[in-house]
Amino acid sequence: MTHTSGPELRRTLGVGDAVVIGLGSMVGAGIFAALAPAAHAAGSGLLLGLAVAAVVAYCNATSSARLAALYPASGGTYVYGRERLGDFWGYLAGWAFVVGKTASCAAMALTVGAYVWPGQAHAVAVAAVAALTAVNYGGVQKSAWLTRVIVGVVLAVLAFVVVVCLTSGEADAGRLGIGVPGGAGGVLQAAGLLFFAFAGYARIATLGEEVRDPARTIPRAIPLALGIALVVYAAVAVAVLSVLGPKGLGEAAAPLADAVRAAGAPWLAPVVRVGAAVAALGSLLALILGVSRTTLAMARDRRLPGVLAVVHPRFRVPHRAELAVGAVVAVLAATVDVRGAIGFSSFGVLAYYAVANASAWTLDPRPATRVVPVVGLTGCLVLAFSLPWVSVAVGAGVLVVGAVAYGVRRGPGAGRGR
Repeated sequence: MTHTSGPELRRTLGVGDAVVIGLGSMVGAGIFAALAPAAHAAGSGLLLGLAVAAVVAYCNATSSARLAALYPASGGTYVYGRERLGDFWGYLAGWAFVVGKTASCAAMALTVGAYVWPGQAHAVAVAAVAALTAVNYGGVQKSAWLTRVIVGVVLAVLAFVVVVCLTSGEADAGRLGIGVPGGAGGVLQAAGLLFFAFAGYARIATLGEEVRDPARTIPRAIPLALGIALVVYAAVAVAVLSVLGPKGLGEAAAPLADAVRAAGAPWLAPVVRVGAAVAALGSLLALILGVSRTTLAMARDRRLPGVLAVVHPRFRVPHRAELAVGAVVAVLAATVDVRGAIGFSSFGVLAYYAVANASAWTLDPRPATRVVPVVGLTGCLVLAFSLPWVSVAVGAGVLVVGAVAYGVRRGPGAGRGR
């Protein structure tokens, strides 16, 4: 049972809005940030890594959709783990999500700064966080409208990149088949890094309390958003690899901008920079939405300070949770270098989805219905421990800290669950 404080959130989002919010996070976070480190790990094997990440993401999406239809409340896997596995597992999922995604928010904010004004990246990042927190404060429908605009701009820019690269004389299909330097381990590491790019569909589930007819809307919106993102990623990855090659892509600081220059269209590079900044803004907007809703759900159960559980009487948003998340992200964006945040965030989110798959496993005892949760759970654990060792060590350490905090703070609701 979820504890509420004040009015509930308002159900205003339809299938289209939910798909757009998921896309805004996935396209922004992944395509401009994860391709280069994935190519560095696996060379052209990043395409195979993309397929592996997509399979794991599909399993996670299917499990999440089934659970979200049954538990259409804010909080996503925090709620599912609590209700299906017990209070501790829900708490651990929520902890992994909030900490990992807060780091992702800072990374996206700094990406905006790096593209808009490299010399003042931290200042621009803080301004971006403040502006988007204000947008979210005004209501989720405003956030969905802004995300729709951002997604449209980003998809248009990516379409130009794909067409320019694939139709240029520099494109060479032979570059797609060069060997994988890191072997199977490199492919799995690339898949783990690219999983960061697919994690945006979680936003649809964590906004469950603000979706109209959630039992019907969420199971439709999640696979739609995931399928569109996969098609976009595959097209862009093939286009950029065919021009830069695995080595060039792995070493590129701004791979899409470098690719259009190499393809003989330097005039498009500034457009790509604008597209990257807009994409990162869209990702940041959706990330703040998701982290604040999970914070709200945990605060309602007193797993975070109860003062964060209040819903604004007029705007029907968790305004205190949004302001708290915005403040923490702004501090991180102003002070921290988060270039390693992709790996750290991926570890946290893979742990989060491991709990989602374990929760879905309990829904139906029939073996056929348990195949997807088992594949998803196994995939999450394998990819999590295939990440760079620093990401694994820090991520595991953060989970241990969360478990200790749970034990210290164990309150009246502990032990609740199935």
